[in-house]
This record gives sequence, structure tokens and C-alpha cells, in this order.
Amino acid sequence: MIVKTLCAGSGGQGVMTLANVLGNAAMIQGFHATYLPAYGAAMRGGTANCTLTIADEEIASPVASAPDIVVALNQPSAVAFINRLVSGGKLLYNSSVAEEIPERRDIEVFSIPANDLATELGNNRSANMVMLGAFAQLAGVPDQDSVFAGLEYLMGRKPALLEISRKAVIKGAEYFS
Repeated sequence: MIVKTLCAGSGGQGVMTLANVLGNAAMIQGFHATYLPAYGAAMRGGTANCTLTIADEEIASPVASAPDIVVALNQPSAVAFINRLVSGGKLLYNSSVAEEIPERRDIEVFSIPANDLATELGNNRSANMVMLGAFAQLAGVPDQDSVFAGLEYLMGRKPALLEISRKAVIKGAEYFS
């Protein structure tokens, strides 16, 4: 099993945090993981994307030039990276901020109103965690206990942030239930 993923959005949306938690969660569960971030010229508001590969065997290259899954947190990212998906791949996009997605008949497209769901929870900045939960549910890896352990590892010193992040992950996973 190997899942190549590209996560993209604007700086400040939590793209790197999303992939970092997923990578740590995958390793906690016993998988191999690679994480390769790429930042635009400006941190907040500039482009941010990263590749994340999760596998049950050693990973030869951290580069996912043809990902199986693209997680797009905004409109420009969905437009920019949809054509990099392999045929049969999956696009998860934040429909709260992305409205017009280019059409591709050979992929599956999943619309997740991440900002709206995060706002329902009382913290619109946790949209990335909603997308994380949706990704983990759709991809089947990592499992939710490992995701929570990954959150604990990254955010353990901030109990309030950890709690809202857990709720957002659950909300994202429930979106596919």
C-alpha cells in the first residue's frame, strides 16, 4: 500500500500542519511516511504546498509528482494541482472557499465545506483539521486513534487547541459517514 498525497493552500491555512500531523500519525501507526514542504515567497497568504507519502514499505522518493490524492484548501490550489492527479485519483477541496473546480472525468471529486464546518465548531481556523479528518476517512490511513496521537504530539502543550482540533477531525471524518 502506498498513498501519495499533495496538500495545498495559502500560507496561514494550516497546510503544513495538516500534513505534519498526518505523517506523524502514520508513523505512530507503524507506516513509513515522507513529508516534503514547499513554501511560496510569502508565508501568510503566499502559496504553500507539500507532498506526503504514506506506505507500508520503505519509500524511495519523497516527491509525489503524480499524487493519488490532492487536498486543496483554496480555489487556486484546486485549479493548480488538479491536473497532477493520477487517473482514478481523488480531489478533496474546501468548498467553503473554492467554488469552480475544473472538470476531469477520470478522477473522483469530494466537496467538503471545511470552513463552514469549522465555524460550526466555534473555530474557523480549524478548517485544516476538518480536511485532515475527511482525508483520513477517505484514504483509510491513518486510523483515528493514530491521528489523535499525532495531534497530541504536535499540540500537546496547548490543550484548548488540541481539543478543538480533535473535534474538527471527527467532524471531517463524519462528513463521509
